[in-house]
Amino acid sequence: MENILLITIGAALVNNVVLSQFLGLCPFLGVSKKVETAAGMGGAVIFVITLASFVCGIIEKFILIPAHLDYLNTIVFILIIAALVQFVEMFLHKSMPSLYNSLGVYLPLITTNCAVLGIALKNVQNGYGILTGTVNGFFTAVGFSIAIVIMAGIREQIEYNDFPEAFKGSASVLFTAGLMAIAFFGFSGII
Repeated sequence: MENILLITIGAALVNNVVLSQFLGLCPFLGVSKKVETAAGMGGAVIFVITLASFVCGIIEKFILIPAHLDYLNTIVFILIIAALVQFVEMFLHKSMPSLYNSLGVYLPLITTNCAVLGIALKNVQNGYGILTGTVNGFFTAVGFSIAIVIMAGIREQIEYNDFPEAFKGSASVLFTAGLMAIAFFGFSGII
């Protein structure tokens, strides 16, 4: 149980997928303009990463390893992730059209989000079982959601501030992301 607790805290805060491992930066920087949109993207990523971790763990354990096809895990995981993202896209299109429209091109980009594939592969590489891998995936996605919502909140607050011309636009976003990465680095403690 202690191992699961360490994985949850580590995945969400210490080894934050965006701010420590620099995976998933495209949606992090592209969708973090409004808190509502960022929260919607965070929810979609939580669903996809958690379910992908679970399904990939099952496929790896019960199909790929027994058939000695574990070298195909990257290709199989990409197919699983693409199918899950299509499911999320269809669900949002039918049930929440405003969120679907506000996410725009970034929703299908979850398929190519390296954080989703990276966590599925990390679960295999670290030898996590199905439950541990799913917990790791869920809390990694929670960490992504925390980071993107905080970034969106900061961007909403500084949108109308008076900056020098050199710091407007992408420069202020990247500078803010760098400061957030430093702040999240504090969760790792002093070694």
